[in-house]
Amino acid sequence: MKKNIVVALLCIAVTHLSAQTVTVLDKVTQQLVSGVLVYSNNPYHAAQTNARGQFEFAPFAEADSIFIKSIGYETIVIQPTEIATRKYKIELVEAMFQLTDVVVSSTRFAESKLDAATRVEKISMKEAAFQNPQTAADLLGMSGYAFIQKSQMGGGSPMLRGMATNRVLLVVDGVRMNTAIFRSGNLQNVISLDANAMEGTEILFGPGSVMYGSDAVGGVMSFQTLQPKLSGASNNKPLVTGNAMARFSSANMEGTGHLDFNIGLKKLAFTSSVTFSNYNDLRSGLQGGVHHFYRPSYVMTIDNKDYMVPNSDSTLQVGSKYSQWNFMQKVRYRPLSFLELEYGFHFSQTSKYNRYDRLYVMRFDGPYKDKLRWAEWYYGPQKWQMHRLGINYTKGNIVFDNMRLVAAYQFFEESRYDREFMYRELMMQKERVRAVSVNLDFEKKITEKISVSYGFESVYNKVHSVADLTHVVTKKVDSTVTRYPDGSTWQSYGVYMSVKYKPHPKWTMSAGVRYNHFLIDAVFDTTFFPFPYTTAKMRSGSASGSVGLVYSPFKSWQIYVNGSTGFRAPNIDDMGKVFESVPGYLVVPNPKLKPEQVYNAEIGTVKTFGSFVKIDATFYYTWLFDAMVRKDFTLNGDTTIRFLGNKSRIQAVQNVTRIQVYGVQAGIEFYYKGVGLRSNISYQNGREQAPDSLVYYPLRHAAPTFGSTHLTYEHRKFKFDFNIVYNLKMDYKDLALTERTNASYARDSLGRAYVASWFTLNFKAAYYPSQYVAITAGVENILDKMYRPYSSGINAPGRNFIVSVRARF
Repeated sequence: MKKNIVVALLCIAVTHLSAQTVTVLDKVTQQLVSGVLVYSNNPYHAAQTNARGQFEFAPFAEADSIFIKSIGYETIVIQPTEIATRKYKIELVEAMFQLTDVVVSSTRFAESKLDAATRVEKISMKEAAFQNPQTAADLLGMSGYAFIQKSQMGGGSPMLRGMATNRVLLVVDGVRMNTAIFRSGNLQNVISLDANAMEGTEILFGPGSVMYGSDAVGGVMSFQTLQPKLSGASNNKPLVTGNAMARFSSANMEGTGHLDFNIGLKKLAFTSSVTFSNYNDLRSGLQGGVHHFYRPSYVMTIDNKDYMVPNSDSTLQVGSKYSQWNFMQKVRYRPLSFLELEYGFHFSQTSKYNRYDRLYVMRFDGPYKDKLRWAEWYYGPQKWQMHRLGINYTKGNIVFDNMRLVAAYQFFEESRYDREFMYRELMMQKERVRAVSVNLDFEKKITEKISVSYGFESVYNKVHSVADLTHVVTKKVDSTVTRYPDGSTWQSYGVYMSVKYKPHPKWTMSAGVRYNHFLIDAVFDTTFFPFPYTTAKMRSGSASGSVGLVYSPFKSWQIYVNGSTGFRAPNIDDMGKVFESVPGYLVVPNPKLKPEQVYNAEIGTVKTFGSFVKIDATFYYTWLFDAMVRKDFTLNGDTTIRFLGNKSRIQAVQNVTRIQVYGVQAGIEFYYKGVGLRSNISYQNGREQAPDSLVYYPLRHAAPTFGSTHLTYEHRKFKFDFNIVYNLKMDYKDLALTERTNASYARDSLGRAYVASWFTLNFKAAYYPSQYVAITAGVENILDKMYRPYSSGINAPGRNFIVSVRARF
C-alpha cells in the first residue's frame, strides 16, 4: 500500500513538473532573457525562450541534463529535478569577457566577433538602461571610443578616429541616413533616433565603404531598433509584453517618458514605441570655470526692439531648451519558416531650438560694438520619417543561403533662422530631402571553409530648398537666395562582394571589393546670382577594397590586421551650394569634383585571462587624399565676378588637400565576484594640409585624448558604478586653423584659443526589486565642474541628479 502511494505521488510530481513553464532571468537585473537556447542530448530536444523569457518544461522532463545557453551569458547545465527546487526560475550570470559575441555591422550579416578583422564596439542595451543616456548621441558616447561634439543641447556630432560629419556614416536597420546635404560642419541628425527604442548599437571603426559605400571613411554607426517578437509555433496564446520608463534629470530639468509594447501571434507580430522628452535650459557647473564660459547676458525682444539683458544666473545657459517626439511602429509577418516580411515606420520631430554657440558671439566694431551679434539664431523643427520594408528569405539554393531585401523611403526637413541684433529682417532657409534606397544582400556558404556575401545598393536623393526674408515689424516676406539649388538630385549605385576563407580553426582570411557610380544634377536660379550657366552635372565612380587576417591561437586570444580603402563621393552640399562665404568671396559650383579617397591600415588584439581579465588594443594609420576644401577658382577664365553690384573673388570646393590620422584605442577590464574595473582610452593625432601650401596643420575633428574608468559592484538585485570621465588639454598650436578663431574656446593670457583639460566624477546605482521593475539613480559631475568638451559650443551639464523608473509587463 505504501509503495503504491509513493508511486502515485511521484507520478503526480512528474505530471506537475511537465506542465510547468520555466522562466529565464538575468541574475542581477532580473530582466527576462529571450532567445535563450535550451537543449538536451538524451533524448535530444531544443527550444528557445520567448519574449517573456519562458520555455515549456515538458519535453525536457526525462532528459539526463538540460543545457541553457545564450550569447553574453555563461552556459548552465542543470538536472531536470533541480527545476522545481529553483521555483521554475533559472538565473543566468553574465559572461563578462566573451569573444564570440555576434556583430552585424562588419558584413551586414551576423558573424562572430572573433572572425571580424576590424574593431567593432557593441554597446550593451542593458548598460544603456543603467547609464540613462538622454539622446542617441549620448548613447554612442557611452562606448568610450566615440567623441561627441555639441553646438547646442539639441545636437550631437560623433567623431570617430579624427573623422566626423559627412565622413562617418549613420545606419538604422540597415538603411543609410546620410543625405546629399550632409555638410563638413557639425551635424545633429543622430538625435532623430530614439535611444530608448534600440535593440542593439554597434560602431564599426575605420573605412566601411565595401559594405556601405560613400561616407564610411572614419567608421559606421549602426543602430538596430526594437524587433517585433512572435509568440512561437507551439504557443497558442498571444504574446503581450511591454516596457515603460520615466526619467528626471536635474541639470536641464529633463522629463522623459517612454512606452513600447509588443503583441505577438504565431506568424504575426506588432511593436509600437513612443517617447517624449522635454529639456529646459541647461545649467553648467560652478567650480573652476573659465570666465569665457559664463553667460553674462542674453537678448530679449520687446515691442520689436532688441535689448541685452543681464543673466541673473550666469551658469544657466539661457536659450538652450528644446523638446522632442519619437514614434515607431513595426509589423512582422512570417508566413513560412524561411520567409519573413517586416514593415517599419519611424517618426521624429523636435521643437525649434537655438544654435547656442551663436547666441554669445559679440560684435567688436560697427554701431553695435560690444553688443551680442545675433538677436535670433535657431533651427526650425528637425523632422525625420522613414518607411522601411524588409524581406528575409532563408531557403538555401545554389545562388544563396540567405537573401535580404531592404527598401526604404525617408523624409528629412531642417531649417535655420537668423537675425542680427537690431536688424529688422529674419532670414529663413529650409531644406527638404526625399531619399529612396534599395539594398539587396546575399550570403552563401560555398564550403565548410569558404563563405561569400554580395549585394547591390541604389540610393536616390532629391533636395528641395527655399528661402525668404521676413521683416519682423511689417511682416513683409521677400524671396532670397536658397542654400542649395532647388530640385537638385544625388544618385548612387553600387555593387559589392566579400569572401571569407577559414583554412584552419585558428585562421580567418577575408577580402572584399566594391564599385560605386554616382550622379549629381542641379539647376541654378540666376535671380540672385548672374552666372553664365544654369545647370551643373557630375558623373563619376569609385572603387574600394579591403583585406583582413585574424589569428586566434586560443579561444581567449584574437590578433587581427587589415588594410582597407574607402571613399566619400561629392554631394549637393559640396558641389551645389552657392553662397557668399565672407564679404567679397563667392563660392560657386565645381562639377569637376571627384571622390575623396581614404587608405587605412590597422592591427589589433584582444586577450582574456580566464574569466577575470580582458585587454584590447588597436593601432591604426589613415591617409585621406583629394580632400575637399574651399580655394580660389576660375570661372570661364575669370577670377572675379560681379555679385549684387560688388566685385567678388571666385572660390569653389576643390580636391586639393591631404589628411593623415594615426592613433590608439585601448581598454582593460577586470571582474571578480561582483567587483569590476573597466578603463578605456582613445588617442588620435591628425594633420591636414593647407589648401594653398604644403604645410600641415592640426586636423579639426581629431579630438584630444579622452577616456573613462569605471569601478563597479553588483550583487543579486543591486548594481553600483563609480566612474571618472576625462578629456586632456589642447594648446593653441594643437588647434586647427578654423578653430583658433572660434569664439567657443577658452582664451589664455595672450587671448589665444585653447582646450582646457577636465574630468568628472560620477556615480550610478540601480535596484531591481523584481523582474518587472527597475529603479536607477545617480549623480553626474559630482564636483559640479564647469567645462566645455572639445569643439563644442555649449557647456556640459553641471552637477546632475538622475532618477528613472522602468516597468516591464
